[in-house]
Amino acid sequence: MKKNVYFVSGMDTGIGKSYATGFLAREWNARGIRTITQKFIQTGNTELSEDIELHRRLMGTGLLPEDHERLTMPEIFTYPCSPHLAAEIDGRDIDFDKIERAMDTLSERYDAVLLEGAGGLMVPLTRRYLTIDYIADRQLPLIFVASGRLGSINHILLSLEAIERRGIRLHTFAYNLYEDRDGDDLIRKDTRAYVQQYISEHFPEAEFVEIPRLTDVPPLSE
Repeated sequence: MKKNVYFVSGMDTGIGKSYATGFLAREWNARGIRTITQKFIQTGNTELSEDIELHRRLMGTGLLPEDHERLTMPEIFTYPCSPHLAAEIDGRDIDFDKIERAMDTLSERYDAVLLEGAGGLMVPLTRRYLTIDYIADRQLPLIFVASGRLGSINHILLSLEAIERRGIRLHTFAYNLYEDRDGDDLIRKDTRAYVQQYISEHFPEAEFVEIPRLTDVPPLSE
């Protein structure tokens, strides 16, 4: 597996992985790291990945040639659910070889590929194979997205224990404020301090990044 592919997962569904992925891609490009995003498996869509569309809005690029080539959205299923069930509903298996061929092509064209997963870290891809298994098998560095809303510490620590147990390298912990706009500020600040201390002790090489709220996500440029 290429060393410039980073898997983006999170503590739960709806935690803001797509927002964090697009934001980080924008920031890395601004730092001179030519970065593209890829949606690992998209569910609930047909022709166009809505998550890739959000990435491009945040990046301010419009759809890229690789989007039109379907390299960034190689597997799309129609029903908005876990990949294993979406594949069963559509009557076809997930083509992991197709995903990895597309991933390899992107990693050759760009300095970095942010590969966004579907749902949380333990989401099943098949009846016997989880997202975390895929990350561990391919030894992909992980960008883990979480929020500071009530209950987050429990979900975060369970996830981090699973990451540590499988020997996955935590590259970045992304503390996402965008999806916690209505949360309790006291809880948010305490969660941040608690988790940051935990990561410094258990994952000292990982970067802790705060994903800020943007006042407005720009429309997709043509």
